[in-house]
Amino acid sequence: MNVLVILAMAMAAFLLAARFYSPYIARILGEDKNNPTPAISCNDGRDYVPTKPYIVFAHHFSAIAGAGPILGPTMGILYGFVPAWLWVVLGGIFIGAVHDFTSLFISIREGGKSMAEVARKTLGNAGFNLFIGFTIVMIVLVTSSFLSATAISLTSLWPLSKIGVAEGETFLKTIVQDGVVMGRIGGIASMSVIIITLCSPFLGWLLYKKGIKTVLAFGLALAISLGSILIGIAHPVTLSPVTWMIIISIYVFFAAGVPIWVILQPRDLINVQILYGGIVLLVLSLFSTGLQGLTVTFPKFNISEGVASLGLIWPMMFCTIACGAISGFHALVAGGTTGKQVSCETHARKIGFYSMLLESVLAVCVLLAIGAAMNFVDYKSIVWPVDPAVKSNPILGFSLAAGGLFHQALGIPTALGAIFGILMVEGFVVTTLDAAVRLNRYLFEELWSILFTNPPRFLKNFWFNSALSVVLMWILAYRNAFNALWPIFGTANQMLAALTLLAVSSWLLLRKKKNFFTLIPAGFMLLTTIASLLILMRNYIRSRSYLLMAADFLLMVLAAGAVWLVVKRFVRRKQKRAKGAA
Repeated sequence: MNVLVILAMAMAAFLLAARFYSPYIARILGEDKNNPTPAISCNDGRDYVPTKPYIVFAHHFSAIAGAGPILGPTMGILYGFVPAWLWVVLGGIFIGAVHDFTSLFISIREGGKSMAEVARKTLGNAGFNLFIGFTIVMIVLVTSSFLSATAISLTSLWPLSKIGVAEGETFLKTIVQDGVVMGRIGGIASMSVIIITLCSPFLGWLLYKKGIKTVLAFGLALAISLGSILIGIAHPVTLSPVTWMIIISIYVFFAAGVPIWVILQPRDLINVQILYGGIVLLVLSLFSTGLQGLTVTFPKFNISEGVASLGLIWPMMFCTIACGAISGFHALVAGGTTGKQVSCETHARKIGFYSMLLESVLAVCVLLAIGAAMNFVDYKSIVWPVDPAVKSNPILGFSLAAGGLFHQALGIPTALGAIFGILMVEGFVVTTLDAAVRLNRYLFEELWSILFTNPPRFLKNFWFNSALSVVLMWILAYRNAFNALWPIFGTANQMLAALTLLAVSSWLLLRKKKNFFTLIPAGFMLLTTIASLLILMRNYIRSRSYLLMAADFLLMVLAAGAVWLVVKRFVRRKQKRAKGAA
């Protein structure tokens, strides 16, 4: 089928959801623009900061998007284009957008609290404790997965012959490997990430201390983005994956401890220029190539190969394609940083619901770019290599597909398009690491207050908790390959989404509001992730992956406890209603 027809069907579905479904949910929640948000009532200049909605949207979208809507579809399309597309579109509307909007709205209503705090209010102290434990494990998994993917992609090489150029005909620096001339694609992105990171504090200072106009801030952010690419082309950085792991870990450690306006917000503002530009380029390229008659060449259904590499399509595809359809990590961002910046309650729908739909648009574009502009054999050799010595590199897979699409549609050199594609992922992987480690710092601080009546002073120190988050991330990433980490991360991520939807359902139940639109998705995701954990446990036992085995077991125990508490809450509520009727 023509790529333009497929994209148009997805866009029509998303627009209808934004126009009709999101206002319906907002009416049930009871949004009120006159309610003061925690950013206003608790403004402390550090975490609670009232911020203009488009800046909050940029921060929230870049934090939740990260590499998720690119990596998940890139891996999950192995099952076939049709099932992957259906899950992204339907899951994004009826599960993902609902999850994001409701979790952000409730965080705002509850004073900018995390979903763990919301669970305390709806499920008691036991629910709070279980939520904290589950979330900490999940964030360690997501950060280790993204750290591993980043370190591999920043060192990416690809044969010049497959890019369609000869040596001396491209701006790429080259290296000869086993007699093959390879282009250093990752090195350009490496320098770009460094430049953007170094410039972020300066932009933050101009924005929040000097109060420059928004138009000027966006102009500077765009200039920094483009300048970083040009410097990267001239001076690519080449380091080993382990070295990159160490450098990124050190950076994240410091970034997680400084005020949010110093690095996190300005970095998101710069990075989002690349992501917005990438989405626009993808849509324009699909529109252009669609008019030229480009069709999806990947298999519509490829269940057998998907099962051989990942496992049964249910539940594994629904956990592999996480962020493009539904992601529990989004609720952590909503309750951890975004909910503390929203200046008006009615902005929650535009930030929460719309940003998830935009992420689903990105995921659809990724599926179309890979499915139509890349050779299926090359795709498998990069993303699902047969040789165990070759590491899976889905970021490179997407980047090459994007480069091919941009070249066919707009005449952009394939190598330059591939560089832009890899930059779409890299900046946001690091941004996600920033936000995730900061969130884990919050959660560790809450954990110590649970374990100790009077926690020692060092346990309250945010530098200590940031360091602990970073060390755990680094150990797991160093000990496991990316394609081993992603399935359990995806499962934990989706289970956290299920638990969040259960907490939201309980919150609505206590206020005598309808909750079918959160309870049904919660039940589906819960069954899906429990099945996935059981399948993964069997695989880990066979391969003797003890760290992953322990993480899997811990997730099952914590999830079982949380589900039990939710069931008790609903049963108790039903009994009270029965007594009242009697």
